[in-house]
Amino acid sequence: MCDHEAFDDMVEYELRSKELSRRQFGGLALGAGALSLWPAVAGAAEVAEAEVEIKTPDGTADAYFVHPAKGAHPGVLIWPDIFGLRPAFRQMGRRLAESGYAVLVVNPFYRKQRAPTSPENPDFDDPATRAALMALAGSLSPDTAVTDAKAFVGWLDAQVAVDKARKVGTTGYCMGGPLVMRTAAALPDRIGAGASFHGGGLATEKPDSPHLLVPKMKAQFLIAIAANDDERQPQAKDRLREAFAAAHLPAEIEVYAGTKHGWCPPDSRVYDHDPAEKAWGRLLALFGRALT
Repeated sequence: MCDHEAFDDMVEYELRSKELSRRQFGGLALGAGALSLWPAVAGAAEVAEAEVEIKTPDGTADAYFVHPAKGAHPGVLIWPDIFGLRPAFRQMGRRLAESGYAVLVVNPFYRKQRAPTSPENPDFDDPATRAALMALAGSLSPDTAVTDAKAFVGWLDAQVAVDKARKVGTTGYCMGGPLVMRTAAALPDRIGAGASFHGGGLATEKPDSPHLLVPKMKAQFLIAIAANDDERQPQAKDRLREAFAAAHLPAEIEVYAGTKHGWCPPDSRVYDHDPAEKAWGRLLALFGRALT
C-alpha cells in the first residue's frame, strides 16, 4: 500500500501555490555553483560531482553524487519530492557537500523512468501532468522504500568519499518524508539522523503509518512541518512527538509559521526563503551532532 495521504499533500502543494517572482525564478542556477537565493557557505569545501548509476534488486537507479574533493565524510541520502531528481535538488546536494558531506540525491522513480521525471516548471493543475506524476508516486510502496534504502546506503558505504566509521544522514521532502522514516527503520544501526521537510503522511491512522516504525529506529530527527499541513492534520505533530518520546529518541518537531506545503526547495512555487534557511540551519545542526 502506498502513502496516499502523502499524495494528498502533493496535490495541496500546487493547489495552494504561488508563483516565484520573475527576479527569483531568473536567479535559479541550472548548472554548477550556488543558487543566488542562498548565502555562500562559509569555508565551503571544493566538491566533486558525478551522475551515477546504482544497481538495485529492481533495476538500475540513476542518481547524483557530490562530495568534498578531498577526504572521507559522512554520507547523506536525499529523497526528492514528487517532481523528482532535478537541478534544484542537485544544487541542494551540492550545498550540503560544501558543508562537508558526501551526498547522494536519487531518482526514486527509476523503475519507471530516468530523470527528469517531470517537465520543467511543471503545472500540477494540468490534468495530464498530475496524472503522470501521481502514477510515478503510486509505483512506490513501503516495500520499495526498504529495497531502495538498503541499496542506496550500501552504495554510499562502498564509496571512498564516505567515512563508514560515521553514521549516515537522510533527508526527504514531501513524499520523501515517509521514505526517510522507512530508511531509518530499515537500517537503524547505520542511520544516525533523519530530516523531513513538509513530509506528507508521516503519522496517519493506517496500519503502515511511518510513525509506527519509530521504535525500530536509532536516529535523531528533525521534522519541519508546513503551517497549512498542520492546519489540515493538527494531530500529526502530536502523534510524532509521542512516538519519539516513547522511543527515547531526540526529535525536533516544529510547525514553521506562515509556510505552505513545499516551501523548502528553491524552485518551488511556494518557496519561502527565511523559513527555508532556518530549516537548513537546523538540518546542519542535526547532522553536526548526530553523524558521529
